[in-house]
Amino acid sequence: MLHDVSIPYPGLSGCPDYETLDTRTLLARALADPALGRCALVSSFGAESVVLLHLISRIKPDLPILFIDTELLFAETLRYQKSLARLLGLSNVQIIRAHPRDLSQTDPHNRLHISDPDSCCNLRKVQPLQRALQSFDTWISGRKRYQGGLRASLPLFEKDGEKHLKINPLANWSAQDIHDYIEQNNLPRHPLLEKGYHSIGCKPCTRPASGRTGRWSGQNKTECGIHLRNGRVVSRPAAAVLVRDGGFVVKDQQSETAALDLPGDTALQDLPADLHNHSMIRITFSNFADGRGFTLARDLRRRGYRGCLRACGPLLADQYSMIRRVGFDEVEIPAEHARRQPERLWQARANWQAYDYQSRLQGWTRGRQHHI
Repeated sequence: MLHDVSIPYPGLSGCPDYETLDTRTLLARALADPALGRCALVSSFGAESVVLLHLISRIKPDLPILFIDTELLFAETLRYQKSLARLLGLSNVQIIRAHPRDLSQTDPHNRLHISDPDSCCNLRKVQPLQRALQSFDTWISGRKRYQGGLRASLPLFEKDGEKHLKINPLANWSAQDIHDYIEQNNLPRHPLLEKGYHSIGCKPCTRPASGRTGRWSGQNKTECGIHLRNGRVVSRPAAAVLVRDGGFVVKDQQSETAALDLPGDTALQDLPADLHNHSMIRITFSNFADGRGFTLARDLRRRGYRGCLRACGPLLADQYSMIRRVGFDEVEIPAEHARRQPERLWQARANWQAYDYQSRLQGWTRGRQHHI
């Protein structure tokens, strides 16, 4: 099985020779190349990790292997990591975790993955890895082009920021190559594969599905939050959070419905004539104490607007019953605001109709008139 190295990296000594090597020889020569400096393998011990781990075990079993324990992983992954390291004789697996102080300050209730999955990945995965990589010059990744998305044009050697080189030795491998290698070497598979999980990350954000579609299902997210842009590592911006009766939903910019945006202080005479042609109206609150947005929403409903009304801004969970009562369908809050106002606070007000005194008053009035 020959995999061409099509994109050489100029910093490697004897680099042209890498273009014709099979994967195992490429790894062996790269790990012995002084130009790479200190090298580590970063492994999730996920669905396909056993291939690269097996290759390393046959070349350099004492190579540092960085395993990021987000503390939200499946129990099956933790057991698989220990048993596989033992079986393959990998003697230098280093467990990396977020600093307890960072967890207690940023995600004390382990709910950040609901309100802001990008920040959760950054806290539990990206930051710990960046700290661990400070001790190394080169790191090895198990990403593959066939996985699609940002990985479709993955090179074999790439610059990772200003300091690091990253090697993707399996970039050219196909899904069939992976399957064949595991079968030919009789390697143990991740136990969740037989349950329909084909890409395995953290338990709250992984669903049974083919390929990587089970990761962050229903969200506009395909990676852990770090990717390359012009040779630099950057973080994805934190997405806003939508609050609905069912809880938090991360805002999907790509599928966002075109809406009419109105400031909360919009006067009725300034409303556009084509109001009813818009399927959504977003009303922006300058601050949580600005009551004009509530009045505007109520007046829009009284005028017969039947589309979706969204309240946007730094609103508070305590206001949710009022927000729903005046006619809003949902609330959009910034990701940072969602961290300070966690989902449980909004859910405590989710039964907003119990506080709907206007409806009860109207019902009482209608009943009284009917009785008279």
